[in-house]
Amino acid sequence: LACRNAQAMDHFFRRKRVGLLKPLLSLSLVFASFLMIHKLKLAEKDGVGGKHTREPGWCGSECFSFKKGVVKTSLGSSDSSVLNNDLDAQRVSNGTPASWDAQVLNCSEDASVRSQDWFRRLDPRFHQFVLHRHCRYFPMLINHPEKCTDGEVHLLMVVKSVIEQHDRREAVRKTWGKEHTVDGKRIKTLFLLGSPTTGKDTKNLQKLIEYEDRIYGDILQWDFMDTFFNLTLKEVNFLKWFDIYCSGVRFIFKGDDDVFVNTHNLLELIGFKVEERKYAELFVGDTISKAIPIRNRQSKYYIPKELYDKPYPPYVGGGGFLMSSPLARRLFVVSEDLELYPIDDVFLGMCLQKLHLAPELHPGFRTFGITRRRVSPMNSEPCFYKNLIVVHKLSAHELLRMWSVVHNEELVCAQRTSI
Repeated sequence: LACRNAQAMDHFFRRKRVGLLKPLLSLSLVFASFLMIHKLKLAEKDGVGGKHTREPGWCGSECFSFKKGVVKTSLGSSDSSVLNNDLDAQRVSNGTPASWDAQVLNCSEDASVRSQDWFRRLDPRFHQFVLHRHCRYFPMLINHPEKCTDGEVHLLMVVKSVIEQHDRREAVRKTWGKEHTVDGKRIKTLFLLGSPTTGKDTKNLQKLIEYEDRIYGDILQWDFMDTFFNLTLKEVNFLKWFDIYCSGVRFIFKGDDDVFVNTHNLLELIGFKVEERKYAELFVGDTISKAIPIRNRQSKYYIPKELYDKPYPPYVGGGGFLMSSPLARRLFVVSEDLELYPIDDVFLGMCLQKLHLAPELHPGFRTFGITRRRVSPMNSEPCFYKNLIVVHKLSAHELLRMWSVVHNEELVCAQRTSI
């Protein structure tokens, strides 16, 4: 038997040696998936999260043609009907739908653009974005309409993430994104996701994210591919979602999953703005003014002249910013009349400009890090983190370590530092 097995293995490797790479990569993905499931099961044992029983619809490889799917929520049918009735009553006056209405979408390209001279000159990497720029709202794969209905939410933490960054979401949940109540002020958290990009093991990744949401109940997912150019879709789809489901929220912090947020200082800032009655049009962060489009083709933020050829309006770094609920609803309304732009930070600046508003600069928001030199020892000095509000950029391990140090009662900073 051992001899026959050896012969069979030798025959297999002689025939399949050239094709070993793909199976090995698949085995690596399976192994990584098992590790993630194991971590999620450990979290499930802690009793966190809700239950889901239905499967969502799934997006095809191009993610521009969609089929109707069942949206996952953590509400039972009776709770859903009550919620929808309440929302119906709230939405009669302003025409906003009472529930997510982008259930079926067949968004083909705008072929008329191809005949225009500027499109022919446009860098090919922007072709798909321009051809589908009119595709704005997408079906939801995972939804939580109940997130803001169980009492007033003072602060909603909204975090942009991608499916593969499970470790970052775990770190955020254990630190600044932990849902809790501070002095009677409730803090809730949501992660914004698209669907896996073409070429990845989409079905397995989708199953993993559904399992994660089953445990934590804090994921909103839309049926568009999670790419850099589609980050603006997260902005506009969230603004619409917020307008439908979260009218009771007072403030929104929106940021990336690789930032450090000092929630105590963030709540203090909100308190100051409320005391001064300067919160109705609040939009504060690391403001960038007098910027122009980057023309370096090697840059992640490269924009060709054919797409945009004038200075940017003031905007904030998307690593983290704070805005009020009334302004978020105004941004939703005005965003519907603006063409989508491939850089989400700049797009929100365009929306503010349309409202004749400018973002407020605050030195506590450091979306480029404490210093721009990554190796600087200042970037790992906990007393800076203790006195700032947002610092970008940290790995999951660095976030957990810094959070522990900053909240250690034995940490003594000689004086309050303002930089």
